[in-house]
Amino acid sequence: MFTVDLLPGWAARADDRRLGRHARAVYRTIVSPPHTLVCIGAMQGRRDAAAMLLFTAPSTAPEPSVAALPRLQSHPPTARAAVRARTRERVSPWLLRTSAAALMLGIFLLDTLTTLEGAVAVLYVVAVLLVAGTHRRGDIAMAATGSVLLTIIAYAQSHGMEHVGSQTVRAFVSLSAIGIAALLALQNQSAVRTLSAQATLLDVSHDMIFVRDIAGTITFWNATAESVYGFPSAQALGRRADELLGTRYPDRRENVEAQLLATGRWEGVLEQVTRHGNTLVLDSRWVLQRDDKGRPVGVLETHTDITERKAAYAALVRSEQRFRRMFDESRIGVLQQDWSAVRAELDARGLRDADALAHHIAGHLEFVGHARRLARIEEVNPAFAMMFADSESMTAPASVQDIIGDADRTFAAALLAFARGDAFHEGETEIVRRGGDRVPVLFTITFPSAGDADASVLVFVVDNTERQRAQDALLLAQTELAHASRVSTLGELTASIAHEVNQPLMSVVTYGEAGMRWLRRDPPDLHEVDTAISRIVSEGRRAGEIVQRIRAFLGKATAGHETLDIGHVIEEATRLVQHELARGAVDLHLELEPHLPAVRGDRVQLQQVLVNLMVNASQAMTGQADRRRLLVVAAATVDSRIDIAVADTGPGIAAEHLERLFDPFFTTRPEGMGMGLAICRTIVESHGGRLGVESTPGDGATFRLSLSTATETSA
Repeated sequence: MFTVDLLPGWAARADDRRLGRHARAVYRTIVSPPHTLVCIGAMQGRRDAAAMLLFTAPSTAPEPSVAALPRLQSHPPTARAAVRARTRERVSPWLLRTSAAALMLGIFLLDTLTTLEGAVAVLYVVAVLLVAGTHRRGDIAMAATGSVLLTIIAYAQSHGMEHVGSQTVRAFVSLSAIGIAALLALQNQSAVRTLSAQATLLDVSHDMIFVRDIAGTITFWNATAESVYGFPSAQALGRRADELLGTRYPDRRENVEAQLLATGRWEGVLEQVTRHGNTLVLDSRWVLQRDDKGRPVGVLETHTDITERKAAYAALVRSEQRFRRMFDESRIGVLQQDWSAVRAELDARGLRDADALAHHIAGHLEFVGHARRLARIEEVNPAFAMMFADSESMTAPASVQDIIGDADRTFAAALLAFARGDAFHEGETEIVRRGGDRVPVLFTITFPSAGDADASVLVFVVDNTERQRAQDALLLAQTELAHASRVSTLGELTASIAHEVNQPLMSVVTYGEAGMRWLRRDPPDLHEVDTAISRIVSEGRRAGEIVQRIRAFLGKATAGHETLDIGHVIEEATRLVQHELARGAVDLHLELEPHLPAVRGDRVQLQQVLVNLMVNASQAMTGQADRRRLLVVAAATVDSRIDIAVADTGPGIAAEHLERLFDPFFTTRPEGMGMGLAICRTIVESHGGRLGVESTPGDGATFRLSLSTATETSA
């Protein structure tokens, strides 16, 4: 029980029944002589919040009214503290019912067994209010009904039912008080449920909500505030909010309070520190509460945690700044385009499928130009501006149609890629500068996904002018180098060609001299003369064929292939190098498998390969004191090919040289040009064959030539 001062001259006694910690009073009054005021207050707070206040006024005091009772927030601090007080334990419903029954029995006995004059039965109101603490409507109804019955019974026993007087008035007042108390108790329970539900909403809110008085002291602290800030309500209530949370304001604290007092509300972003030291960025909303006289009495603060949102926004800003920096400072031309109109046009025509679009373009070539005009250009970076107009501050062209010519054939492919849903498309085209000049460019288009609300298309453009000039110059240089290489091969093959041409020429001279001797005989031997002349003609024709092959080789003509007896080709090649082998004291051995299959190819070119391989072998054995032996083996394989091996007994080839032996310009001889073996491999591969080498240092080298037979070639 505690006492509070409500109005001057008034005293109040309050019986606390689990008062809610957040109190807003709803008062109902009952007036009964002599100047007894019964005030029932429904307190906003927990579900078990209920309070009963009995006020007794002196006879000199004026009759109070409900409107005259101030709101709870306007009570003196002592009253507010009393109303916020909590009971430690909740009284059980059974104990309340028992106490109410005992009280009713005591009042009945007092009313019937004593001679007290007064409205004793009005005390049944206390029993009704006592049982209201069970929060059950049935208990209140039973207590009120029992009180009415006991009052009537006591009146009948004491005064009888026929006597009418002051006792009857007192009995009527008691019955009225009991009924009104019961009715108000029932209404109080309904109000308590409503207010408890509202208070529960504050507790379950996702926002941190607390109430403070005008001095900053916390008077309400919801469950979310407990969870987020880390301070239980027992530690938060009664503390100054700014000190507890270390609040940092976007402006001076005085300015914030001034705006709150002037407008009744304030909104802004501030920072507060939790119990664990974490700093939260909060979106804060304040509402000022005033009393009946307009004086500020409290502030309701609602805080929404936007720490992650602000961090995400800051990251987005940094990303946008980084993108803008890359966009502006990149040396690659960048265009930001909007293809939403292109997408809408394709949807309207039912051309979102790439096959349908390709079929439509094939029959309506003008659609590509229409789509180019729909692809709007939103922005270009300075690099593209310089590329397009020699100015970094130019106005962006309106559409793709303004930067590429009508003869462009790449935009159709880009449309198909867009319809397929490709992430990007690459190509090469020309842009038409504002002066009319054409600039070859390489481009990459990045498309947004179909579900992306952002319709921005980024196009990256690289000026290809210098690269194309360099490529053209490179192609010209490669052509000239290839021709020069073929001409320079003549120097590398001089020895071989000299042997090829010199051999038939020497044979012509030899056979001519022999024929002259046979003619000078007496009588002349005409048969020998005829044989010598036939051989002269044959060797002359051979020399002519060699010259023709050389001219064809230097003139880039294609050599004709014919069916050849590979055995005869090998024998002819060995005759051509006999002089070279004899001079080097090289012993030649031929192992040719009889009846070798024919091959198709150019006789002279194949002879050149064999001659070059045999001359190289002879030169590798030059100066060697050991026996100099050259072995040429030809045999057919099971896979319808012919393998020809040219093996020598020279010093062999170093392991580090084997991989590069057939590379152009690679040579191990000081006087060599490094083109002989490269040309040999090219000739063999042009005949559908393979040329390789095997070598063990100190044991000589073996070159293996594999050719397809004429049957396999025709198949």
